[in-house]
Parts: sequence; C-alpha cells; structure tokens
Amino acid sequence: MSAPMLYENKAQVLYGPKDLRLISRPIPPPAADEVQVAIRSTTLCGSDVHYYTHYANGDIKIREPLSQGHESAGEVVALGRDVTALHIGDRVALEVGVPCELPSCDECDTGRYNLCGQMRFRSSAARFPHFQGTLRERVNHPARWCHPLPVDMSWDAGALLEPLSVAVHAVRKAGLRPGASVLVVGAGAVGLMCAAVAKAAGCADVTMTDIAANRLRFALENGFADATSVVAPPKRNSVPTLEDGLASARENAVRATEAKTTATSKGGKFHATFECTGVESCVQTSIYVCPPARATRPGGKVLLIGLGVPIETLPMSVVVQHEVDLVGVWRYANTYPRALEIMQAAGKEGTNVPDLQKLLTHRFHGLETAPKAFVTAARTTDDDGEVVIKVVVVVNN
Repeated sequence: MSAPMLYENKAQVLYGPKDLRLISRPIPPPAADEVQVAIRSTTLCGSDVHYYTHYANGDIKIREPLSQGHESAGEVVALGRDVTALHIGDRVALEVGVPCELPSCDECDTGRYNLCGQMRFRSSAARFPHFQGTLRERVNHPARWCHPLPVDMSWDAGALLEPLSVAVHAVRKAGLRPGASVLVVGAGAVGLMCAAVAKAAGCADVTMTDIAANRLRFALENGFADATSVVAPPKRNSVPTLEDGLASARENAVRATEAKTTATSKGGKFHATFECTGVESCVQTSIYVCPPARATRPGGKVLLIGLGVPIETLPMSVVVQHEVDLVGVWRYANTYPRALEIMQAAGKEGTNVPDLQKLLTHRFHGLETAPKAFVTAARTTDDDGEVVIKVVVVVNN
C-alpha cells in the first residue's frame, strides 16, 4: 500500500523575535477523528503579537519554531474515516483548545475543560511540543472542536468567535443581572467584546476606560460604550512610589465613576469590572474602593481577563473590607453556541448588540502579508492616523 499523500502546506513560522518565515510544512491526511480545514481567515490576538515581538508571552517562552494564529475559520476539505457530523465543504470555526476529555480528569468531567492540565492550545508555547497555530493554508483538527457556521456568516466573523468566547466566559462568571452597570478597563478588542456581551446580557450601561483616546472614541461612536474615561498617564518627572501608584489608581477610579454619572445621569457604582489589560495600575483601579468614589461596589466582582506580569501589588485590604470578588478568567469553555447567537444578533436593530465586525479595522490578503499584519496589530494607530482594533489575515480567498 502506498503512503498517504502529503499536501505541500504553506505556513508562516516564527523562528525568533520578529523573524517570521513563509515556508512549506507538508500536512498528511486527517486522522480518523479529524477534519482537514482550509483556513480562510485568522485574526491576530494580543498573545500572537507578544510572541512575534518578544518570542515569549509573559514568562511563557517559545522553545521551537511556531506557527501562530488561533482565531480562525475555514472550509472542510477532507474527512477522517470516523467523521460523520461534518462534510466536505462545510464552513466551520475552530475551537483551538483541545482538552484530554478523559474520565479521570476532574476539569473535563465537570465541564471546566479550559482548565484541563493536558490542554493543547494552538499557537501557545505553554506546552511542548507546541500545538502549531493556524497561520497556514491547512490544518488537521479534531472534528469534535469544529463548529459549523451559518451560510450567511462571513469567514472573518467566524474567526472572531474565538475571542468573543473569552468575553462570553467572562460575562458568565460575572453573574450579572439585567440592568447591571459595568466598567470595562481596556478598550482593545477583548474589552470591546466584553462590552458587547454585557449589553447582550441586558446590562443597562457600560463605561470604558483606556489610555488611548481614539479607541474610546471608537467605543462610543459604535455603540460599545455609554460613557468613557481616559486614563491619566503616569507622572514622568520623578520615580513613582507605591503610594503614587495607588493614588493614581484612586484618581482613575473617581474619573470612571464620574464619567458614568455625567453620561448616564445615573448614580451608584459598578456591579462588575472587566479588567482586560493586565497592567498593575489598571488592576488597582478596577478593585479600588475608597470614599468618596468606588470603582466596584461592595460585594461586586472584578473579572481578571488581561494577563500581566506574574507579580503585582494590589490593595487587598480594600478587597477584604468590601467583599469584592477577584475572579480569574482563563480562555473559555462551552461558549461557542452563545458566541454564535451574539454574532448573529450583532448590529441588528432591536438587539442592543453593537456590530462586532466593525472591530476588524485592518485586513491583509495572503500569508505573505503576515509580517506587515503583525506590525500593524502591535499599534493603536496606523500610518494614516486611523485606530487599530483588530487585524485579520485572509489566508485562502
């Protein structure tokens, strides 16, 4: 019997900081439980940009050449012999975290498979060998983790379901009631998606804060935020002390609360804060409770979504005295059906969900354009002065 045919698969591979190379990585036919997907769109994540720039994401370092990309959608072009739920030509979004699903795994058994100790996540260097990403022409992926897309949903929208799932997971963990008021710290793509999902959940108002005024304007103009507050930059004339940093955090908490009151004519504080930056001062702002202003009300929640430095100084006495819950958010689990519902409702009259495809501010066509795409994704403003939110690489037209 002859050996199975290999497809000469073009891929963008990172060999070092800013050292992307377009090479051929042959791909075999899919395994019995897999499908082969021709990638159509891959949007770039902040972790992808960190790997591109530093060959690391925080303290997670790349140990072998890595194809990046994990926010993807594409077309099924081949089936493993045991696959019956999908067909050639199906349009799918890839859920790229593949857990062990063993009966002995408590996390998988209880539905929290995002915490599985054996999780393989595409384009992440957390495990070795690395689970290669989707900035390539084709990928073999378990059919179990490929979600069919409606025929009227674009490839780009399908790719956005992956980061949207992070927001769905965060809002679920917040446990918000309709009519709640929320603060989102960080007006990048994930923060804007958290705002959109909060609105879809029936939140009455969303306030956003960021250091980039152009991103806040984008949030207001496109219906993601009801109020915004620009973060005061740190003072540069002296070396800031811990007390200086905490004072700045309190000031930004006051500014966010006042922005909400001014824009919405509503008093009161925030039921939950979604912290999407990982920056220490922003985490401090998110949890600070100090008269006369509170960023998060007593008994509220701070959802920690941004991944910052491993060690941060936080006002924990404030957390204890006011019973503010600090809740970690790590990726997502069982979110794609809800993400699909929100994506289909986005931008439609009467849904209160802003148009999520407006987040796609820059598009690059072809794998060969990936280096330029990464340079753009690392910025908040392009050469023409336009805001950068989300960058998509169109892999196969």
